[in-house]
Amino acid sequence: MTFTTRTPRVVAARRLQRRRDRDQSGRFLAEGPQAVREALAAGVVLELFGTGDALTRHGDLALLAPQVSPVDEEALAALTETVHPQGLVAVCEQIDVTLGAALAKRPRLVAVAAEIRDPGNAGTVLRTADAAGAGAVIFAGEAVDPYNGKCVRASAGSIFHVDVVRTGLDLVGDLQDAGLLVLATSGYGADDLDTLLDEGVLAAPTAWIFGSEAHGLPRELLDAADRRVRVPIYGGAESLNLAAAAAVCLYASARAHR
Repeated sequence: MTFTTRTPRVVAARRLQRRRDRDQSGRFLAEGPQAVREALAAGVVLELFGTGDALTRHGDLALLAPQVSPVDEEALAALTETVHPQGLVAVCEQIDVTLGAALAKRPRLVAVAAEIRDPGNAGTVLRTADAAGAGAVIFAGEAVDPYNGKCVRASAGSIFHVDVVRTGLDLVGDLQDAGLLVLATSGYGADDLDTLLDEGVLAAPTAWIFGSEAHGLPRELLDAADRRVRVPIYGGAESLNLAAAAAVCLYASARAHR
C-alpha cells in the first residue's frame, strides 16, 4: 500500500511543519538520507516515509526504521520543504535536554544562540559547534525553534550529535557556575579574539554567546558575560556574518583546547 496526501498519517506528519504542532507533539521532521541516517543512529526515528525508489535505493535505512510508510511523489512533496526532495522524510522525537542536564556533563565548549531568529544561521551555528567539538548548543530567549525544517537541514545532521537546549536569557550565571568562561560576541567588544587566543585565555572551558546579525546581543547578556569579544577585521569588510563569526570563535577555542 502506498500512502497519499489524504492518508491520515501523512496529514499528521505534514502538520509538523508548523511550530505549534511540533511543540504540542514533541516531534519533528528530518528530510533527506543524511539526516535520516543520523536520526536513526541517534535512535529517535518513529516513522520513515519514502517513495518506492528511495526506499529501494536506501534499503539499509529502511531496515533500521521502526516503521516504514511508502508514499507517492505527491505525498513526499507535501512532507518536504525543498525544491528537489531526496525521497525520504523521518518523523523524529525531539531530543532537547534541560540546561542543568547539559551542564552536568561538564562540556568544555558550548555555543549559545541568543535570540537568533534566522533558521539557516541557527542551523549553521549548530553544525559548526558540532564540528568544533562543542558539547551543547543552547537556543536562548526568543530564538528560532531548533526543529524548524530549515534549521534541521542547515545542521546537516549535527542536531543529533550535540545536546540541544532551549531556555531563557537568564543563563549566564548557570554557565559560570558550571565552570565556563562566558564570552559574548560584539563588534564593539573590549577584547580582541586574537589577543585572547595568544594569551591562553581560550584554553579555559568556554561558552560563546552569539546574537542576531540585525540586533546583536541583548544588553543583559553583554553585561553578565565575563568578557565582550570582537573578531578583528583586517581588510575592508564592515563585519562578518553570524555563521562566519561563530566559526572563527568556536575554532579558536577548539585550537586552544587542543
